Amino acid sequence: MRPLEIALLGALGAALAAWWAGWPARWLRFWPAAALALLGAHWGLEGYRWQMLPAYALAGLTGLAALWPARGRPAPPRVWRRWAGGLAALLALLLAAAPPLAFPVPRLPDPGGPYHLGTLSFHWIDTGRREAYTPAPDDPRELMVQIWYPAEPPAAGAQPAPWMERLEVAGPAIARYLHLPEFILDHTRLIRTHAYPDAPLSAAEPRYPVLVYSHGWNGFRTINLDEVEALASRGYVVVTVDHTYGAMLTVFADGRVIPNRPDALPSDDLPEAEAQPIREQLVNTYAADLGFVLDQLERLNAGDLDARFAGRLDLDRVGLFGHSTGGGAVVAVCSRDPRCRAGVGLDAWLVPVPAADVQAGLTQPFLFMWSAVWSSARNDARFAELVPHLRGDFRSVTIQGTRHYDFTLLPLLSPLAPALGLKGPLEGTRVMRIVDDYLAAFFDQALRGRPTPLWTAGAAGYPEVIYELP
Repeated sequence: MRPLEIALLGALGAALAAWWAGWPARWLRFWPAAALALLGAHWGLEGYRWQMLPAYALAGLTGLAALWPARGRPAPPRVWRRWAGGLAALLALLLAAAPPLAFPVPRLPDPGGPYHLGTLSFHWIDTGRREAYTPAPDDPRELMVQIWYPAEPPAAGAQPAPWMERLEVAGPAIARYLHLPEFILDHTRLIRTHAYPDAPLSAAEPRYPVLVYSHGWNGFRTINLDEVEALASRGYVVVTVDHTYGAMLTVFADGRVIPNRPDALPSDDLPEAEAQPIREQLVNTYAADLGFVLDQLERLNAGDLDARFAGRLDLDRVGLFGHSTGGGAVVAVCSRDPRCRAGVGLDAWLVPVPAADVQAGLTQPFLFMWSAVWSSARNDARFAELVPHLRGDFRSVTIQGTRHYDFTLLPLLSPLAPALGLKGPLEGTRVMRIVDDYLAAFFDQALRGRPTPLWTAGAAGYPEVIYELP
């Protein structure tokens, strides 16, 4: 909860206690006024959200109760009435506190690196590639891409970027995916990142290594933003992609909203001979998106798309990382494209990776990180097929106490995340710290030549990380 929300609930608790005691001192009527003042400050400075509606109503009621004139000294109420009133006051306070506690405004963890952050978005069209998921034969493939980068300190009064663009559309989509009422996550509009839109690129280094992130099925380009910000704050230019039709939704610059296309992923009851080509098409589409982004980064570095990045991208040091379906796409790209110099798969879904890519294997340094409760027997078997073809320096580790979505920001949306199946028992900020540290250490070693002790089992005080291979 935010500071003024906590203060408002505290003032309401004091006001209810004074009411229950029968206003024994005139100055106690200050508390309802304080609650109303805090309500106004909260609304103006932090912003209204529906989860606080019961608290707003309770502030109004306590204010009216404080204004009610005393009429002499009434007879003391019977004991049962007195305690019933106290119970009602306590229940009212709990009801006011429950919604903001269940759905707080998440705060993204501090990125941890020495750089300030900037961000900007691009709408890129691959005119050389037909869109596979629309019926029109001349539809080109379109992507929304966001870049996060080391920046100069923000100007006075600058406001950080929101977690997602067009959250009035994205919030209901996320709620539907979690089988919640559409309005329940509208407070996500209040989440702020640590990055500032269109901030100047930092002059601290002449060129920055580049990382490209690929989300999972029904994900989106900022679903792993803690990892993205942690890496950008340590001196990487990080590019995140919405894989159109595979993403939960894509909102283009012209306002078009493209939702996820469910039939891009086959249902479980489809015969395997029919299902696998559909899966492979999805991963190949993701992989082609990443290849196109790498092409666009070359144009960006040449100054064709945005002058601020001209000559500032070190495209000899490019890494890719992805979650779930995006992790499988990273494996596919790195098996085919020598521009990939290092890769990470977070619960990489390898079942759809074409057999040719598995046989070709990987020569780059690679890190596989697995949650404790996710992978299937088929995915494990596919990984076992891949392992003999991993010819670079690689590691495979599992984080105990985690689930599939612990690699994303979704568990931050509510303390109810474990009940929703979004996280394991390991505390959320601990998971983020582990993943952020491993990603940064891995890419620092693979792309910058900085050795990391994290390659040694049990290092860095992370006993939750179990080293499995090699």
